[in-house]
Amino acid sequence: MSREQNAQLIAVMAEAQVSNKGLAKRMQDAAAQRGTSLGTTHIAVQRWRDGSGIKPETAAIMADVLSAKLGRRVSPGDLGFFGHTRASAPEPTGYPSTLPEALDVLDGLAQERADAPTTGRLIVADADLSSAVLSWMIARPDGIEADRPAQQRVGMRDVRAIRDAAATFMQLDFKYGGGHGHRALRHYFRYEVLPLLSVSYSAKVGTALFGAAAEVSQLLAWTAYDTGNHRLAHRYLTSTLRLSQVIDDRMFGARILGNLSHQANYLGNHAQAIQLARAAVEGAKGRATPRAMANYSAMEARALSNAGDRIAATRAMNEAARHFERADTAEDPAWLSYFDEAELMGELCHCFRDLKMRREAVEQAQRAVDSTDPKYARTLGFCRMVLAQSQLLNGELEAALTTASLAIEAGDSLQSTRFQRYVTDFQREAAAHSGSPTMVAFNERVRDAFARLDEDE
Repeated sequence: MSREQNAQLIAVMAEAQVSNKGLAKRMQDAAAQRGTSLGTTHIAVQRWRDGSGIKPETAAIMADVLSAKLGRRVSPGDLGFFGHTRASAPEPTGYPSTLPEALDVLDGLAQERADAPTTGRLIVADADLSSAVLSWMIARPDGIEADRPAQQRVGMRDVRAIRDAAATFMQLDFKYGGGHGHRALRHYFRYEVLPLLSVSYSAKVGTALFGAAAEVSQLLAWTAYDTGNHRLAHRYLTSTLRLSQVIDDRMFGARILGNLSHQANYLGNHAQAIQLARAAVEGAKGRATPRAMANYSAMEARALSNAGDRIAATRAMNEAARHFERADTAEDPAWLSYFDEAELMGELCHCFRDLKMRREAVEQAQRAVDSTDPKYARTLGFCRMVLAQSQLLNGELEAALTTASLAIEAGDSLQSTRFQRYVTDFQREAAAHSGSPTMVAFNERVRDAFARLDEDE
């Protein structure tokens, strides 16, 4: 008597774009990280797909691995095993009340692997989030404890070295995504950056040093975000927000609120995304350059667009455009240099897509693709996928498939969990055309690309 296939496992693996071989390897690696040995092979995975039973501890590892791949919680019950699910509890926002607490938190985060399996989708209580935002908005700056007695003295040369390192890792992140360099960066942050915050420096050097440390911490958050480890990314961001309070850097703090809004929007928490973006706009007024204000307004526009509020989103987009018209009238910090006209168009094309404004979405996305420097490979990949989605929305199936194919064939973007979601979202939106020969060919191309990705790992 033949067993019934495990349709749930098959569906989740398809959504995660992972092969039998790829899943087996990920499970072996996850078990090794826990100090255990797992002899899972692609043959075993096929047996489970065919309906065979599985040990509870093995099912738990499989669920964690697929959770990490998808960026959301998957339980053994979701995979067709045992019929049990585990509820997720809200994640404490954890806004540190003191600087020593913030540094302790960051030291602990720097010991965590971004690619470690996560346990549930990120859920942040509204009250905790509001408390963190309010704490930052009304806080007094800690100030720099200058010229304290210490054996080591930090100078501007040390600060420049940290900023150069951050710039190097940022370029790697833009090009390869997927948390590339996260392990090396967290080691550098823990052993080369954090210790310097507690030694001796002048007020000028100390201010620059905390700013540079915040830039590295923020990059660690983004690389964790790009691997799908949203809990780790969120904790990095809230702790980095606390670092900005030390030196009263409202412009950088608002940037962190914008990043938190970006994450909340990505996870579908639209109300929180809007609140965070508006806090960034209000918290930075009079303290940020026009280019930075354009960035914050663009984050608000994206959150409002995803929530379907066309009137408010249009207002925020217009505000972003007005701020950007004055972008060259002030000197921006180096960390904002990436936010050029192409980047703004990339943000706005997401808005038009989400608002289902078909013509505007195609036009803006095409401009973003044409204007984006290829060195920003992941950003270009995102823009191409938004263009493909916009073309599909406009009834241009063949053009959409051609554009999406170009994005996938670029290769480097595939390392990003976020980019992988753009691809699977596009496939779902195009599912009505599954019988089309070009759609069948495209789906085959995607499967081949993800299979190569598993082999590269």
